[in-house]
Amino acid sequence: MRKNALWLILVVIAALIQTTWLKAIAIRGVEPNLILVLVVYFAIASGEERGMFTGVLGGAFQDVSGASILGHHVVCLVLVGYGVGRLTTRLITEHPAVKVAVVFTAALTNGLLYTFIEYVQSPGSNPISKILAGVIHATFYTALLSPVVFLLVYLVEQRLGRAKPKPRGATP
Repeated sequence: MRKNALWLILVVIAALIQTTWLKAIAIRGVEPNLILVLVVYFAIASGEERGMFTGVLGGAFQDVSGASILGHHVVCLVLVGYGVGRLTTRLITEHPAVKVAVVFTAALTNGLLYTFIEYVQSPGSNPISKILAGVIHATFYTALLSPVVFLLVYLVEQRLGRAKPKPRGATP
């Protein structure tokens, strides 16, 4: 129960930060995707089911606060959460560089899926320019931000008693 309450609080706080304060650190209009980083974190730490639930809740916040049709972010984040959760069962994810690579791949996949869904709904748009101008930049920005977010979430979980103490020499 406590674990689920902590998860819910973390996702809601991240969604509120994503929809309000991240505009302040946008670079040329590109913002990192904090919700996606949490989807990846929980998919790595707790499996694909928790990653998918994080995608549903965080994606719903993004859909409601954005100017997109309801469900786009949810679908993309749920698919990414499932994929990362399945991938990390076969991947050693203790090294920070591996985690950043997983976040980079997840962010790129999320951006491509979202762009594809938008293109299918309005074929007159130019998906290539959107990918080159926004998706790739947001992917790098999200991947660069991910170690900080992973560390903060890990420390919050450890402080509140959920996370196991990390072994000597390991990184969160």
